[in-house]
Amino acid sequence: MITINTATLTDLPALNKLINGAYRGEDAKKGWTTEADLLDGIRTDEDALQGLLQTPGAVMLTARDTENTIAGCVYLERQAGSFYLGMLTVSPLLQAGGIGKQLLYAAEDYVRQQGYNSITMSVISVRHELIAWYQRHGYAATGDTKPFPSSPAFGIPKQPLEFIVMKKTL
Repeated sequence: MITINTATLTDLPALNKLINGAYRGEDAKKGWTTEADLLDGIRTDEDALQGLLQTPGAVMLTARDTENTIAGCVYLERQAGSFYLGMLTVSPLLQAGGIGKQLLYAAEDYVRQQGYNSITMSVISVRHELIAWYQRHGYAATGDTKPFPSSPAFGIPKQPLEFIVMKKTL
């Protein structure tokens, strides 16, 4: 049984471990959402996560198991006329069990409750399986692209990377 809650600053260590473990490093390779073959370095750190949690108009939702352990999370930030969705993360050991879908639906419900009707996101263009997963859930590429940040804070690309922008109208 998974419950969806709002993250707090006390969750920072667990969120940091979850996100870095799901996106980078050896543990990430146990799941299907890894970026370990595309990027070196860490995905985030506690300071960056604290900044996200303290951003006006932003929230991070967490999926917690029966022991209150964070099994997944998703970040939402209100932007001009829409919400941005990022860091949809599920523990590599729990992927393909529906937690990501529950978090995505909870994010969409949250956005509707805030009076908004669309979500945008940026996805690394070569992550075809992930793009297909979002498409199956109603997200579509807008045709817009964004450059991948050149800051090591986002990771060190092993190949040229860019983002595609995806959107869903709720």
